Amino acid sequence: MWPESDKTQKLLAEAREGDSEAVNQLLERHRDAVRRMIDLRMDQVIKRRVDASDIVQEVMIDANRRLQKYLENPVMPFHLWLRQMAKDRLIDAHRRHRQTARRSMDREQPLVAAAGNESSVDLLGQLSDQELTPASAATWNELQARFEAACNQLDEMDQEIVFMRHFEHMSNSDAAATLELSAQATSMRYLRAMRRLRKLMEGDDPDRDPDHDANEASDS
Repeated sequence: MWPESDKTQKLLAEAREGDSEAVNQLLERHRDAVRRMIDLRMDQVIKRRVDASDIVQEVMIDANRRLQKYLENPVMPFHLWLRQMAKDRLIDAHRRHRQTARRSMDREQPLVAAAGNESSVDLLGQLSDQELTPASAATWNELQARFEAACNQLDEMDQEIVFMRHFEHMSNSDAAATLELSAQATSMRYLRAMRRLRKLMEGDDPDRDPDHDANEASDS
């Protein structure tokens, strides 16, 4: 989803030397990824009131303004820094327009809202033994409904790790850095979330796994 790192590092080095054209290229090559990230997470109600392109432009302007400070102390990879900025802008947009939405103030678009793309097909393929053929409307709609119900029963952190890995195509290390967890804790949380999601899709007891609460403390 995000541009390759080698070219980004080259542009960052040039930007650090004061090359304004490198700054422009750096931001422009990440614009599409920022837009995809916002489209994935933007509330459907908010989409009817706010143009996603406007939020993207705000992110680009803010990133340009704050870039020099980032270059002096790059505390995280550039794409994660930009992603966090986009997420903050998106939350701000949700807060400004949330009165018409049904969900809580800071909750983002649920996982199922992205269903219909290739990532959803791949993920549902892992969670269901049925052959996934979107052309078969009845089967696909049933799976979507079960997927939505299952996702709604995951806790917020579990939803987030599944979303990051499958819909944003983030690596485990990037997800760990974003969640401020160790790589091992992030991997374990992801595996546990997928196991629970599969059980929920199969209609098993929706209560947590017996070891969930016991392991919770070790994840932080």
